[in-house]
Amino acid sequence: MPYEAPTHTVERSIRATTGARIVAGVDEVGRGAWAGPVTVCAAITGLRRPPAGLTDSKLIAPKRRTELAGLLESWVTAHALGHASPEEIDELGMTAALRLAAVRALDGLPVRPDAVILDGKHDYLGVPWQVRTVIKGDRSCVAVAAASVIAKVRRDAMMAELHQDYGDFAFGENAGYPSPVHKAALAELGPTPHHRLSWAYLDALPRWRHLKKVRQTPETAALEGGGQLGFDF
Repeated sequence: MPYEAPTHTVERSIRATTGARIVAGVDEVGRGAWAGPVTVCAAITGLRRPPAGLTDSKLIAPKRRTELAGLLESWVTAHALGHASPEEIDELGMTAALRLAAVRALDGLPVRPDAVILDGKHDYLGVPWQVRTVIKGDRSCVAVAAASVIAKVRRDAMMAELHQDYGDFAFGENAGYPSPVHKAALAELGPTPHHRLSWAYLDALPRWRHLKKVRQTPETAALEGGGQLGFDF
């Protein structure tokens, strides 16, 4: 099924209305996985015509996606990846972990962008970054689509490397997402060091439920530090 090619329309609008000269597209992958990091790519593309077939990474066949990522990495003006580990996701929560990974990606660029196009409707970056959120930006914006493909391929490769030590989980096929094979291995073997232990899937695994981590919020920390309801017993 053909898809409309992404354009530089949003980037041109940002340049025209804000005076920004360097605009980065940012996209993430791994938000809904049960294992592995959340990965963010920041890409700067300028206004050049992208390689043919560029769109949201989820719409591209795996083999072509890998080929396209290789082309994009030499085609983009600059790109960088940032990751937040399962431990950081457990400790911070997903929104803060996304921001951490995104800042790491943006800080990894050779130049600081004047503005950022962020895929989706939620600005998880915030100040001091100048952000434009675009729903389905990975389909409509060239820089975000490029970031989408690079992030997906590189994170998939990272997860595939875990197969040698954790072959029963089939990370090379599911990239840490809850496939039937992954679920069966979890039930039998329990979580690996690469699993997110604060997630609700552990509630359905009686043998491993004791491993679940409860993220400490400022409110719970205050209660533990000062006693319930402010009383120190």
